[in-house]
Amino acid sequence: MSLRGGDPAEIGGYPLEERLGSGGMGTVFLARTSSGRPVAIKLIHQHFAGDDEFRIRFRQEVAAARRVSGAFTAAVVDAAPEADQPWMATTYIEGPTLAQRITDDGPLDGPELRSLAIGLAEALRDIHRVGVVHRDLKPSNVVLSAEGPRVIDFGISRAVDQETLTMTGRVIGTPPFMSPEQLQAPRGVGPRSDVFSLGTLLVYAATGHGPFDADSPYITAYQVVHEEPSLGAVPDALRAVVEPCLDKEPEGRPSADELLVLLRDLPADLGGAATGGPGAGRTRDMLTQHHLMTPETPPPTTPAPAAQITPAAPDAGSTGTAIGGRLRRRWRPVLAAAVAVAAIGGGVAALTTSGADGNGDGTDGRGGTETGRSVAAPGGTLPDGFEPWRTTVPGGREDIPDELRCVARDDALFCGGGGVIATRVNPADGSPVWTAKSPGVPAQGMHMVGATDDTVIGYRIADQDAPEGPPTEVVALDADSGEELWSTPSGSQSTAVTGRTRDAVVAGSAVVTVDASNSRFEARDAHSGEVAWTAPFPAGTQCAPVPVGPRLLAMCATDAEVDALEPRSPTLRTLALDSGELGSPIEVEGPVVPVGDADGSLVLLSQYHEGTARAGYDGVARVDPATGKVTHSRLDKAYDGTPGMADGTLYISGQTGLLTAFDPATGRKKWERQTGVEGASGPATGDGAVYFSSATGRVVALSPKDGKTLWSTDPQADGLTGQEGASSRVTVAGRALFVAAAKNTLFAFDAGKPPRSS
Repeated sequence: MSLRGGDPAEIGGYPLEERLGSGGMGTVFLARTSSGRPVAIKLIHQHFAGDDEFRIRFRQEVAAARRVSGAFTAAVVDAAPEADQPWMATTYIEGPTLAQRITDDGPLDGPELRSLAIGLAEALRDIHRVGVVHRDLKPSNVVLSAEGPRVIDFGISRAVDQETLTMTGRVIGTPPFMSPEQLQAPRGVGPRSDVFSLGTLLVYAATGHGPFDADSPYITAYQVVHEEPSLGAVPDALRAVVEPCLDKEPEGRPSADELLVLLRDLPADLGGAATGGPGAGRTRDMLTQHHLMTPETPPPTTPAPAAQITPAAPDAGSTGTAIGGRLRRRWRPVLAAAVAVAAIGGGVAALTTSGADGNGDGTDGRGGTETGRSVAAPGGTLPDGFEPWRTTVPGGREDIPDELRCVARDDALFCGGGGVIATRVNPADGSPVWTAKSPGVPAQGMHMVGATDDTVIGYRIADQDAPEGPPTEVVALDADSGEELWSTPSGSQSTAVTGRTRDAVVAGSAVVTVDASNSRFEARDAHSGEVAWTAPFPAGTQCAPVPVGPRLLAMCATDAEVDALEPRSPTLRTLALDSGELGSPIEVEGPVVPVGDADGSLVLLSQYHEGTARAGYDGVARVDPATGKVTHSRLDKAYDGTPGMADGTLYISGQTGLLTAFDPATGRKKWERQTGVEGASGPATGDGAVYFSSATGRVVALSPKDGKTLWSTDPQADGLTGQEGASSRVTVAGRALFVAAAKNTLFAFDAGKPPRSS
């Protein structure tokens, strides 16, 4: 709608184009940045600007929105919460709200409904992992963008560890989509309140009405607190997942992570509505029967509804604080059946080795010759008795499988992550030797630390329902037996400092960790655990270890920058491995993300921002630890995606499969290649090839020289491909490629005889 008389011409230097809408708290306008990028600006109503209560709430909204900016929310571009008339600018998300979509076209069904459910569960997972509770999840706060659903408006959200703002005499929220505890005791509202709201929203999306709808908001509120939901029109499969979300007690509901597991295993075609009326008593058994009666027919694989972009770069995601408790007894059978079917069927393509092209006839499997398809001839060897294999490693939370990362050492393959501290696998056939499990909810980006000749180092995440103890520990295991040797509580601020989840590193025969208070480095002998030295962080800073070949650097940011999740001016210092002595500070123009090393220098990517929202990478910085010299180079444009280094070349993997190679010394683009591997992580290199792969296990091999496609494979697991910032899933050992994929899947094949690609 056009601007009205009395509307400002600009806000904060952003020219306004039109009015998008107005609500009880403020008006939202469409504006443009100086580069022409559209933004949505929320301007608080003038009569609230002098209300201290509303101003405090708006400050909280800005802080929460900044904290969760990612793939499933509108990133904050700029804000002025202290202005005479406060405002906030976020990226403009084009598309109708869910409320508009249902009003115009009616309820959703089939793949569209499933994608919405998964996308919103992913959004809650990311929101809760940074410690925020939304508290107002409703159809008008969900925008259906081309990339998938986005959650907007954090006007009444709060941090989990923040005191609830007292709103005397006011009901804060929207009754049809509020949880019972929101209506009864708002100070006790936690993440599972959002899960309840999501359950009501999915019922609305599937049927066009909420599960507690009534003629007045007062009756609706009463029914939310006291009555059973009306679920008779909800498709059976979805109904069984939604019902536990609507438990009156928060502890009876799944966490967002647990809910996501259930939703991912729903069939793509959810079928028609239930026929048993509004009673919900039989829905769990119905879903269990649906899965158990047809084990030979796995649920069809559905691509991710939206790119899972996060503000952090490689290994980004959780800081180690897991939200949610153990699975409740009343709905565990549903999840067990769903996971069982995924394991039985899984939609996994068979690993074949019929020839270099995977078909034995030089064709692409469809009757034509595959352009540019040839196979690198790695000069390495294979493990004795090697045959292609595939396995799944059970973790401490088998109900919430994740991804592993691996390292190869001599005749062993060690992997960790996804509910697994570490596991040893026979590289010849994939058979397990030993596994040490992590009992807590897997945290995205937290994988194995590393391995020495006799020790394996990983992370253990505590079970939230267990007695008090450290939430995250670094654990050392004997490489031969898997016996635990020692453990130490770990800090969890590395992602905020470096953009990487790296609170511990293996350096030679030592392990350098960040202590639980995020105040110092600690170095231990990897096998004995004996402390060699400790090194306090410089005053007023928090730091993370960054390896550069045989050297180790400390990357530090101020406490204020870490708290705001915006390290804009980091410093680097050498960290002596024999004493822990810190060198002189090396200032780097930020924000930057460490990517790897080349010729003894640390390579970092400069982040490009639109306001406070990261829009990609537009430059390369190199730091020589020996001299402290810093050089900067510009890229020809801003590139978004997942960065990585291999054999002195910098790579950025785009979400749609576009792979670009750069010279890290000059920033010059070497080549660019469009592939079919969406959401690829990488790179990993072997003789004559560089490898990238996605969470589905799809692998592509390219020529490092010119990016020519050597071969690619089909997916090997049912997973989402949208995650940005993932570390390499491919481990190379001679001619053997070991690949990690979704749901703790591992598989291996001969790089000279890749799996058949259709």
